[in-house]
Amino acid sequence: MELCLEQHEMVLGEHILAEVEEKLTGKLKVPRGIAREYMKLLRATSEVVKPAKVDRAACRDPEDLAVLGLLAPGRVEVLVSGDKDLLVLGEFAGARILSPREFWEVVGMGGERNG
Repeated sequence: MELCLEQHEMVLGEHILAEVEEKLTGKLKVPRGIAREYMKLLRATSEVVKPAKVDRAACRDPEDLAVLGLLAPGRVEVLVSGDKDLLVLGEFAGARILSPREFWEVVGMGGERNG
C-alpha cells in the first residue's frame, strides 16, 4: 500500500472503499476513528470512479465484475489483487492483473515506476 501511495495513482470504486472499511472495522477490529482516518487518506490520494458495465462472461465470480469495471474508466495499467478469480485472467481491458507479491517484484523493486 505504501508503494502505491508514494509512487502510483490508485483507482478505486465506492464498492471497494466500503469493503475496505468493513474489513478494517470488522475482521481486523481497527477502531472506527482510525478506520475513518484511513478512509479519508484513501479518498484523498485515489481517483474514485464509477465502474463501467462488464459482460457477465468476463469473470467466473460475478462479485468481481464491478472491480473489472473500474479498469477502463480509470485508465488502469495494473490491477493488484489477491483474488484468484481475478488473477487467473492475467489481463483485462488492457490492464495487467498481478498479485501483491508480483506487483512488488515487477514494479516495486526497480521495475516500472508509473501506473
